[in-house]
Amino acid sequence: MAEEAIRVGLIGAGGNVRNRHIPGFQQVNGLEIAAVANRSLESGRTVADQFNIPQVYNGWQELLEDDSINAVCIGTWPYMHRTMTLAALEKGKHVLTEARMACTAQDARDMLDASLEHPELVCQLTPTSTTYKIDNLLKKLIAEGFVGEVLSVEMQALQNRFADFGGDLHWRHDWKISGYNTLNIGASYESMMRWLGRGNRVMAMAKVHVPYRTDDRGETVSVSIPDHVNILYELANGAQVHMRMSATTGLSTGNQTWIYGTEGTIHVDQQQNVFAGRRGDDQLSEIPNSVEEQAHYRVEEQFTNAIRGTEQVDMVPFETGVHYMEWTEAVVRSAQTGQAVYLPL
Repeated sequence: MAEEAIRVGLIGAGGNVRNRHIPGFQQVNGLEIAAVANRSLESGRTVADQFNIPQVYNGWQELLEDDSINAVCIGTWPYMHRTMTLAALEKGKHVLTEARMACTAQDARDMLDASLEHPELVCQLTPTSTTYKIDNLLKKLIAEGFVGEVLSVEMQALQNRFADFGGDLHWRHDWKISGYNTLNIGASYESMMRWLGRGNRVMAMAKVHVPYRTDDRGETVSVSIPDHVNILYELANGAQVHMRMSATTGLSTGNQTWIYGTEGTIHVDQQQNVFAGRRGDDQLSEIPNSVEEQAHYRVEEQFTNAIRGTEQVDMVPFETGVHYMEWTEAVVRSAQTGQAVYLPL
């Protein structure tokens, strides 16, 4: 497909699609955003007018019937990702799907199985972009043995706000739309997999601090997705990883990570500066992290290159999505049952 123009259709055009994917696609030579199907025809026309998209469809099924479209970008909430991905693959279209991959691990496995039935089509997930700045540096330090054998990891992602009692219902609070996805645990685990590999046993405790919220009709509804969770999981070498995630931690110290090994320690502070030290050092020292060596957001470019056969998808293939969806579901199962959950599910 190197000589053929790529025509992309947008299914769902929310904030991330408008802010990230559309500008990203517009920078790719030989690619046209050919059509959009949003939640309503009116909202689709608004997006089309804003970004000069020539065709607006009344629904996503109509967009998939357009044989001139080679690829789709699925920007809806997780509850539709499986359905739309399977339908798009059946119509012979390459698929870029917004994160999180799906509502459940089984949905994610179904998506992976469908992609394997169509090896001629490229399937990619939008990766978490919150750790691009430090990904390459941490992978390099750990791979080169700076810390020796990893013994334990402490990671926290604490939102600096107090519990929002009576606040609005966001789609991330709604089980029917979001599924097992809780806070940003899947995105954090996706980053941790890049640095440390996958986990194999999960234990968790979780709490819903804000049990009721107000939906878009002004009605009070109950919330079942936790807004505070503690997770303990094990790496392949037996090292324990402790993660604290919360949306109810006013005046907190924010995000930080500690990686402890037999020979060294790595600390990532709230600004994603990396500090490290080895056995015999008196204190940690900041590790240089030049912009040139950092990873950068280039999802649309990689997706296009993969379609043209000039690059392999590594950020993020469907296989990785299945791993983080299984881990995410394991966290919920453990929190619900009080039992350890072993991976893979």
